[in-house]
Amino acid sequence: MTAYLPMDREERREMLASVGVDLDHLFDSIQESQRLKKTDFEGLPAKGLSELEVVERLKALADLNERTDNFDSYLGAGFYDHYQPAAVKHLISRTEYLTAYTPYQAEISQGTLQAIFEWQSYICRLTGMDVSNASMYDGASAAAEAALMACRDKRLYKVFVSEGLHPEYIETIQTYCEAADVEVVLGALDEDGKTADFPEEKGYACFMVQSPNFYGVVEDLSLVVEKAHAVGALAAASCDLISLALLQRPGDKGVDIVTGEAQALGIPMTFGGPGVGYMAVTQKLLRKMPGRIAGETVDRDGKTSYVLTIQAREQHIRRERATSNICTSQALMATSATIWLALMGASGIRDVAEQSAAKALYLQEKLVASGLFEKVYDAAVFREFAVKPTGDLDLNKLNKDLLEEKIFGGLVVDDTMWLLAVTEKKTKQAMDKFVDTVVRLADSQ
Repeated sequence: MTAYLPMDREERREMLASVGVDLDHLFDSIQESQRLKKTDFEGLPAKGLSELEVVERLKALADLNERTDNFDSYLGAGFYDHYQPAAVKHLISRTEYLTAYTPYQAEISQGTLQAIFEWQSYICRLTGMDVSNASMYDGASAAAEAALMACRDKRLYKVFVSEGLHPEYIETIQTYCEAADVEVVLGALDEDGKTADFPEEKGYACFMVQSPNFYGVVEDLSLVVEKAHAVGALAAASCDLISLALLQRPGDKGVDIVTGEAQALGIPMTFGGPGVGYMAVTQKLLRKMPGRIAGETVDRDGKTSYVLTIQAREQHIRRERATSNICTSQALMATSATIWLALMGASGIRDVAEQSAAKALYLQEKLVASGLFEKVYDAAVFREFAVKPTGDLDLNKLNKDLLEEKIFGGLVVDDTMWLLAVTEKKTKQAMDKFVDTVVRLADSQ
């Protein structure tokens, strides 16, 4: 394939003329008063810019942003700054991946289908589940789709969702469920930051938690499974895949649906997207799962080949039988994550997990030892943790002051809590300097 080559104005005129359309009169149906004019855009020059001028203008705009590679960053809250080996970007930059769309024609889509199949295999191996689909938009929509899938399976229209889920996940679930007339019941966290007060009555399609949750606390998935199954509900968990290199897999604990965000698998943060969601379920829920699945088979010559198999969306089957209107997957990002997993291997992923967990604990202890902070939750955490000031420290002002020092501070939650994340990229020297800077800036408030 070649790069995209745009048409010039004369070529567009010829193309439109062939179907009886005059370029100069293309917008005649729009009233003059409703048309945008060049003068409506402040700073737009009267005539076009040269290529060099356009590049310089765009570069100047891009340079107004600050990036994690220029700052010492402690931001997390769902997106994490893990390292991406150069080979990943090189491979996914190939046009076969960049231009790939839904692989309807298996005979010319073997590479894309194999990449999807490998992604599904990795997700199943990491989560301990029976089957995975070809990826979801993101962690939030994956969680919402899980709630709706549970309702379809149980034919019940009420779900229990832990307040430990990412706030944006909760909002997405509520939005999906409102349109589907599904009631969402939120469950509070206890003093240890874990989900408490599980419902004890029947009528719920699923109980859903996140582990590690929004505050970095590792939830007891065995308890969630026990409480959910006791009232006939499905157990659903939104899990961080890297954490599963250390923690027991949700599938081994009896969880029925596992979803989450896979951006942490070497996908750059890039101002908050794109990421890639995943979903894995038990064999019993295979045909209730949204999206589609790539399967491995053999062709008539006995050679290994790949096909789209379970396709339960409305483009493929009758609308009334479709499991979801989700129309695509994040194939490029899923491929990127798959390559990262292949490059890292089991030992590499575990090393990333161990370093992230250990360094987060180190920073948490250093901040508490400074006397300026105390733990919000005294519980096991992974990569992320929450602290709160012991005095009247203004966290929002602290973050602004840290920016002047070229540091991205943690996320301020409700003006009282500081949520910080640490990955394998963070050095002891950087963390020690961060704590020293925080102490200095706090003393100056």
